[in-house]
Amino acid sequence: MHTLNLVFTRFWVSAGRYSPVNIRCFIMDKIAALREKANKLPLLPGVYIMLDAAGEVIYVGKAKALKNRVVSYFRGDHLPKVAAMVSHVEDFQVIVAATEFEALVLENSLIKRHQPHYNILLRDDKTYPFLRLDEREPYPVFTIVNRVAEDGARYFGPYGGRSVTRGIVETVAKALRLPGCSRRFPRDIGRDRPCLNYHMGACEGWCRGEPDEAAYRARIAEAVQLMSGGEKELIADLEREMLAAAEALRFERAAELRDRIRAVQELANRQSVIRAARADTDAVGFFRGPKTAFVVLHYTDGALTGKDLELMPEPLEEDPAAVGALVRQYYVRRGAWPKRVLLPLEPEDMAPLGEFLTELAGKRVELSVPRRGERLQLAEAAARNAREESVRAGTESERRLKTLEWLQKMLALETPLRRIEAYDISNTGGFGIVASMTVFEDGKPARSKYRKFRMKTVVDGPDDYASMREAIDRRIGRFIEKDERFMPLPDVFLIDGGQGQVAAAEEALAARGFFSLPVFGMVKDDRHRTRALTTRDGREIGIQANPAVFALVGNIQEETHRFAIEYHRKLREKTIASQLEDIPGVGQKRRKALLDAFKSVRAIREASEEQLAAVIQRGAARAVYAHFHGEHREDGENAESAENEENAENEEFEEDET
Repeated sequence: MHTLNLVFTRFWVSAGRYSPVNIRCFIMDKIAALREKANKLPLLPGVYIMLDAAGEVIYVGKAKALKNRVVSYFRGDHLPKVAAMVSHVEDFQVIVAATEFEALVLENSLIKRHQPHYNILLRDDKTYPFLRLDEREPYPVFTIVNRVAEDGARYFGPYGGRSVTRGIVETVAKALRLPGCSRRFPRDIGRDRPCLNYHMGACEGWCRGEPDEAAYRARIAEAVQLMSGGEKELIADLEREMLAAAEALRFERAAELRDRIRAVQELANRQSVIRAARADTDAVGFFRGPKTAFVVLHYTDGALTGKDLELMPEPLEEDPAAVGALVRQYYVRRGAWPKRVLLPLEPEDMAPLGEFLTELAGKRVELSVPRRGERLQLAEAAARNAREESVRAGTESERRLKTLEWLQKMLALETPLRRIEAYDISNTGGFGIVASMTVFEDGKPARSKYRKFRMKTVVDGPDDYASMREAIDRRIGRFIEKDERFMPLPDVFLIDGGQGQVAAAEEALAARGFFSLPVFGMVKDDRHRTRALTTRDGREIGIQANPAVFALVGNIQEETHRFAIEYHRKLREKTIASQLEDIPGVGQKRRKALLDAFKSVRAIREASEEQLAAVIQRGAARAVYAHFHGEHREDGENAESAENEENAENEEFEEDET
């Protein structure tokens, strides 16, 4: 039996002091005991939960008949991935459900809670943003949110990403001459002069108090009409208003409406992403290849308006079950449902899946496997996309793995480089020292596993060596503490710097008892490009002769440096802003204006009231000057306050925000 052989091999490696005969008997007894337990299950629908030796949930599945499904895992041969899962099963639990639909809902809940290793899972880090509009406010504005809430506001979307969503807001604002600044009304009406957008004709200048609130709400109503797919009706309304203005000899008003009509027409032609959120038909493509590809094409009135793609390892489930699981996860996470979903094949839980989506959507969602006509063409297009994406991902994956093989040979390492960690130190600007840790898995950045450290070591001035020792020591300490966010250890450490930084990293590893983990430095040439890798003793390993390896190491070094600088800049901005944010009448915009003009808090402190008033309004300038001079605060008090604030934020590690 394939499964038994795999189980036997795993136990033989981990328990060498036992004889092969004893181990084989032990495994056969375990499989027989699990099969006997499964044979006692009822022929009822429900959910089964596979557990490993530590009691962790490694797989969750549903079944029409629990006995038949669970027994099948402990009888006969299986594909390698199923065999690998079974080899780790020490026990299982079941939950009997009243119906197959109830089992599907329960399975979905358990998978979401436990994130089992062997279940097919969509990436957790992908979100589909929405636009929120609270029309109960006097001057409502569009804001970007990650999910729909039951708060009485209107929601539009979801859209493909935050940058796309911001683009939609900016484009709609430009077309309808809505405010694109950070001012809030009626709070900021009359506070400042109109900005450049007003003078360029891109905004009506609502901050002046005219046009009034009624006109603003009318313009927002036009935006809602546009976002809801009523561009034709909106254009028709504007054309009628334009003709009426012309007949009344109000030619300036007619010209303004003409320009707005053109802007709306241009927006309607270009912003297909808006229509993608209103797709009436989704076509699902699925292809199991070098990488399993799951594709969803969005159609509105027969026109393709969007595409979503997920690439993942080969799923444990057979294709019908995998498609059903992916469809369920995709729409639960997306939070928006079309009228119909075209599937490439029929899942075994087709009826309960349709019922599940219909209940979530609050409207009927039709699931079908088309056999002919236009819908079949849409489904075939999704299938082609899935196949092409899978093949292309397989080719890219093979190329990355080959590059890693070359790098492994160059470094004379025995272990394949599946996980690479890179480190850099940033200490510019006198705002503390930080370290970045980036992770590359199979040659690709794993951004959700990036980490960043704020140094605690007290040194006289910047000391990259001491900072590197601290960063590596804390990283290894987290591993020793079994912190899952620092699991597993890398196959190689790459340090931004020369032999001194490498020596510091190796010293930190040795102090923790890790003597065999390989460490190399990434050194740059005079043009600040990665030149070679170096060891502790200064031996350089040239990489420029191999373009693929040269590009990979260069990308790793640039990404690690970028991540360190980005974190350092964030801390710097936070520290500077914290010294100004308590000043009455000085908000975010005025703080930015002051920092843009004076470059530092010290320069702002030393500026006269007249110099400050040249940048911000007189009243705010007087408040800033009084903050630093009128209240007679000593420099030591300010320094101590800043130090306390910094210490409060000095966490041992922070996760990258994704």
